[in-house]
Amino acid sequence: MSISSDDAQALAAGVLAARQRLEAGGVHTVVAQFVDIHGSAKGKYIPLSHLEDIVGAGVGFAGPSIWGLNLPRNGPRSEFYGRGDLSTLQALPWMPGYARIVCDGVVAGEAFGRCSRRLLKRQIARLTERGWTLNVGIEPEFFLLKQDSFGRPVIPDVADCLEKPSYDLKAMARVRDVLHNMEQGLEACGFDVFQIDHEDASGQYELNYHYSDALTAADRFILFKMAAHHIAEEAGLVFSLMPKPFADRPGSGLHLHMSLSDNSGKPLMADKANSHGLSDTGRNCIAGLLVHSPALAALHAPSVNSYKRLVIGRSLSGTTWAPAHIAWGDNNRTTVARVTGGRIEFRLTDGSCNIYLALASAIAAMLDGVEQNIQSAAPIDEDLYEWSDEHFVERSVATLPQTLGQALDALAKDKLLAQAIGEDFVTEFLNTKRPEWIDFCRSVSDWEYQRNLTWP
Repeated sequence: MSISSDDAQALAAGVLAARQRLEAGGVHTVVAQFVDIHGSAKGKYIPLSHLEDIVGAGVGFAGPSIWGLNLPRNGPRSEFYGRGDLSTLQALPWMPGYARIVCDGVVAGEAFGRCSRRLLKRQIARLTERGWTLNVGIEPEFFLLKQDSFGRPVIPDVADCLEKPSYDLKAMARVRDVLHNMEQGLEACGFDVFQIDHEDASGQYELNYHYSDALTAADRFILFKMAAHHIAEEAGLVFSLMPKPFADRPGSGLHLHMSLSDNSGKPLMADKANSHGLSDTGRNCIAGLLVHSPALAALHAPSVNSYKRLVIGRSLSGTTWAPAHIAWGDNNRTTVARVTGGRIEFRLTDGSCNIYLALASAIAAMLDGVEQNIQSAAPIDEDLYEWSDEHFVERSVATLPQTLGQALDALAKDKLLAQAIGEDFVTEFLNTKRPEWIDFCRSVSDWEYQRNLTWP
């Protein structure tokens, strides 16, 4: 991975300028950050004076200590290096004196194939070859909680108990400082936050910021998580992206709004003259997402808890707003793919995902739809929550996997998706997640004690 002397000089000049800029702003430490296979932010603190090391050779980590790398305990391939992307370097307003830089994985001097950020960049390169750009708007839903002595979630605001708490301004006012600190911190990092609201469950909120290209969107989501965790902890709260922390309340999704444009900025999915405002390319993308949805579930909803959300049913606020069936429709929030404004909102994803992997797999699925000219099923502009089981059979509408085990089986069978993402990575993902599913199946829950301890 050597670079030319001209590139080396340009990099050195960029490092010097960045260091001087950050020093003037009071920064003394750089957080060299990458993600593991779960999408969890990892890294080290590096003195700003060693910024050149981060973007040069990279920061060293013991490979076997990181989830999903599957590196040996000895030899040259036991060391994982995070090489910083200088374009991502920015100060962290909620941590004065600190800045973050996003790193790509390097092992034995070569780009590491199981680095999920590199997987996303590889899929983006496929779009670039066509002259296309994927823009992504991410909608994080989250809870602000506390934990009891057993580690279980508790709504800290006892007054946040309305039957329909959506858009409750009274509850929002009581956590306004936390939400405002999130907004201000993200705005200072280049986000365009345009709304925050109280969601359908007590203690649940959503923060929306403007879309960006896919790689920037993924990097920003990791930064959002870092900011939200820190700011909530400072206020004595727990920030949670858990898909379904309460059985009797709606869960949290991470809806992905996706649109394609060409080099001139012309939208490629939108066509107002066509049915549902989608072009043929948009319909191919929808078709690819639907065909691969069973396998995508493992990557977009990768926790055991994810499947407590992806079920049909009523909640205290009227509906779960979560998909359970593989269909699409015009502004239809009961389908896995919702079409609005000439873009696709993919509603399967939740906050337990590795966002780089989620976006990489979505691109791979959409490109399969385009390359194979897969024709989308007819749109469904009806409330699927009102359908009977028999009606789904009559209309040939399939169900999403209802457990993590089913989703992992679907991913293992989807050879085309695995080949597009990287078979080596998918194998490692399955090897990481299957024990998690087995552990859950063998665990004994409070529900079982209540039902079976003294019965029959």
